[in-house]
Formats: sequence, structure tokens, C-alpha cells
Amino acid sequence: MEVESTQSLPWSNNEVHRSKRLTKISLVILNFIIMVIGSTGSPLILRLYFLKGGKRIWLSSWLQTGGWPLILIPLFVSYMKSRDKKLPLMSPSLFISCAFIGILTGLDDWLYAYGISYLPVSTSSILISTQLAFTALFALLLVRQRFTPYSVNAVVLLVIGAAMLGINSSGDKPEGESKEKYYLGFFMTIGAAVLYGLVLPLVELSQMKYEKVRVPVCYRLVLEMQLVMGFFGTAFSTVGMIVNKDFTAIHREARDFELGEARYYIVLVGSAIMYQCFFVGTVGAIFYGSALLAGVIMTVLIPVTEVLAVVFFSEPFSTGKGVALALSLWGFVSYFYGEIKGKKARETVNGTS
Repeated sequence: MEVESTQSLPWSNNEVHRSKRLTKISLVILNFIIMVIGSTGSPLILRLYFLKGGKRIWLSSWLQTGGWPLILIPLFVSYMKSRDKKLPLMSPSLFISCAFIGILTGLDDWLYAYGISYLPVSTSSILISTQLAFTALFALLLVRQRFTPYSVNAVVLLVIGAAMLGINSSGDKPEGESKEKYYLGFFMTIGAAVLYGLVLPLVELSQMKYEKVRVPVCYRLVLEMQLVMGFFGTAFSTVGMIVNKDFTAIHREARDFELGEARYYIVLVGSAIMYQCFFVGTVGAIFYGSALLAGVIMTVLIPVTEVLAVVFFSEPFSTGKGVALALSLWGFVSYFYGEIKGKKARETVNGTS
């Protein structure tokens, strides 16, 4: 009996290892799917809100984090499957870090909502892609992410693409909108890209600090982090809504909405769900990879959003916008190629050492 149990032990260990690997792959795939849905769908539904008569900036900002209670569902499932029944997993210092990041996210949401209220989705998506450049910069400063010629090339291409949009803005301005409002939306969106470029490395830094003093970060902790960030981001926007009297204006705005009152509320709820998909997917990408990986995935999804904006909103797609998109994709390919080459070089060094 003793011999049989000893012989079956390696097989059991292999099975456990294989099960953990399959679980991780499943979570990575699920995380990628919800990030794709959130990244491509959220700007479209928010732009729909403004196109059909919505005007409340703070409300649209609130919607980007207001769906945070939805995270309780996967968090509960994760808790029931976990052997560690401690709740919560996060430390007080991590809680404070997430609260601060949540407030920054609330401010970023406001900047983004302001920008997309005046810009076509195709334009705002290309401008937001510049967050990869700012993510790379802040990742270098905060988490010592190494710069390579490929990542520098990616940053330069993204900046040039955004500059081209600014120069060729005359044919992109929505009908009936002043140049002042267009440029205000333009720079607000750039501001949102800068701030989100800071948020992503801050999330990664928080996870790294937690791992140094406690156990490795697990996906359940990632969900707890997003829950706290969502709560404080929503609290920030709630204050803005109260000051701006958005709560009292919702019923009136719903009544005047071009698609009807019922569809107005569907748009609001849909927006909240889409943005939760985006944020949970983004934090998951940081957990499984890095802040830069999250930025890269957002960048590569730009063409999908561009096509959907042209199809659903009949947005013009000028030559300048096409060149800017090409530069953004070139920047992405440059970064991704550099990462693959760097990984192979590290594997070669490790193999010879």
C-alpha cells in the first residue's frame, strides 16, 4: 500500500499542476474577452449618450465606475473557491493606495467624458492610444520598466499620430460644433490619456509592494482592488454630480432623450456594465502581465473601435485620421516586437548561465 501511494504521488502533483495551469489559461482568456468587450463597447455607448441628447458630464463620468457592485459577483465566486477564507485579503496600506488610485480614476473619467462629448469616437480612441507613451514613461519612473529602442520608437510614433490629428482637425470637427469646444475636447482627452498612463503603473506598483511584504497577488485580490478603486472613483463623481445637480436633471434628460425614456436608462446601465468590463479586464491584464501590457492591448483594439464608430455613427474617416491610426498600429507592432525579442534574449542568457 505504501509503495502504491508513493508511485501515485508524482502523477497527483502533475495533475494538480495541470489543473492550475488550465485554470490560469481560462482566466487569462476570460479576462481578455471582457477587456475586448469593455474597450470597444464603452466609448461607443458613451458617445451614443451624447449624440442623442445627453449633456451631463459628471453623470457620464459616474457611469464609468458606478457599476462597481457588479464585481461582488465574481469576487463571491472566487471567495467560495478559495481555500483562504480571509476577507478581505488586502492590507490597510493597499486599501489606502487603491482609494487614492480610485480618486485619480474618477478625475480621469471626468476628463475622458468631457473629451468624448465633443469628439468623434474614432478621434478620441486614437488620442487615448497615446496613453501607451505615458504608461511607458511612468512605468520607467515607478516600476523601473526598461526602455528599449522599440518602446521609444512606439512612443514617438504615438505622439506624432496625436499631433497629426490636431493639425488636421478641420475636417474632423462634428457639424455645428465650435473650434473652441473641439480643441477643449481634444486636450481634455490628451489629459485623460496622461492621467491613465499614470494610473496603470500605480496599480502595478501597489501589487509589487504588496508582494514584497505579504504573499503573491492572486486574482481574488485583484478583484478586491478594483472594487475599492471603483467605489472611490464613484464617490468622487458623486460629489461632482451633487454640486452640478445632475441627480435632479436625470428625469428631465430621460424625457427629452431622442431614443426615448426607456432606452435612455438602458444606455446608462449598458455604459456602466461596459466600463466595469473594461476596468476589470485592465487590472487583470496588469496582474497577468504588466501595466505596459494593458496599454498595448488597449492600443491594438483601436482599429476595432474605429470600424465600429464608422459603421454605427457614420463618422468621417479622413486621410489624416488613417495615417494617425497607421502610426498608432506601427507603434504597437514596434513595442510588441521589442518585447518578444527581449524575452528571447533573456531566455538565451538564462539558458547559458
